Amino acid sequence: RGDVTLRSPAVLRAGPLIAAEDTRISRRLLARYEIETKATSFHARSGPARLAELLAHLRSGADLALVTDAGTPAVSDPGAELVSAWAALGGTVVPIPGASAVLAAVAASAIAGPRWGFEGFLPRSGRERKERLARIAADDRATIFFEAPTRLAATLRALAAACGADRTAEVCRELTKLHEQIARGTLAELVAAVADGSIPARGEVAIVVAGVTVEAPAERAPTATLKAARTQVAALVRSGASRTDA
Repeated sequence: RGDVTLRSPAVLRAGPLIAAEDTRISRRLLARYEIETKATSFHARSGPARLAELLAHLRSGADLALVTDAGTPAVSDPGAELVSAWAALGGTVVPIPGASAVLAAVAASAIAGPRWGFEGFLPRSGRERKERLARIAADDRATIFFEAPTRLAATLRALAAACGADRTAEVCRELTKLHEQIARGTLAELVAAVADGSIPARGEVAIVVAGVTVEAPAERAPTATLKAARTQVAALVRSGASRTDA
């Protein structure tokens, strides 16, 4: 709540309606800033009828503010469908900057650097998950993604298998909140820290994984390029791809 920009309360007071992921949670924020604007729910399971209602509200010429519980609307949080539909109708979408776990993780990271990718939430299982892990393992950029606390241990183990246990990574919990924690180390060290409770499996979690280090080929040493290729093939195989596909 302390990361709310000065602009946010003004916008929430000015409009006639707020679409909130959970009105019970949003009411705490609104009460803190003495905002009495009407709020209605809009979340991942709201369905087409609620979307149609909000679009009708906007088409009438009235403003609508969109808020989510513990993240940024439309960034692995509800809202993308509404934003897309309203933009397709020629409507104006105005972003109101605020705390973002993605940017907070990048800013606090010692490994993200100037080039990084964001993956949202990984698939929970199956071929798509294996392929996504393989791409992360082979990417020379850092990768940031979100994970549920109950799946943190399993995901770190999967990353260690795909990227190698010595790949540098970072687990960021509860960013910008009271119990903020940023733990850095190799994937093997982070797996152990979750196992022994040093990193509690609770709260909102963002993971940062360093990119693969690819040695630049020397002018007279093509083996450097071959070594990098073999490293990437090994990462793909560890993540479940066949050696032929890799």
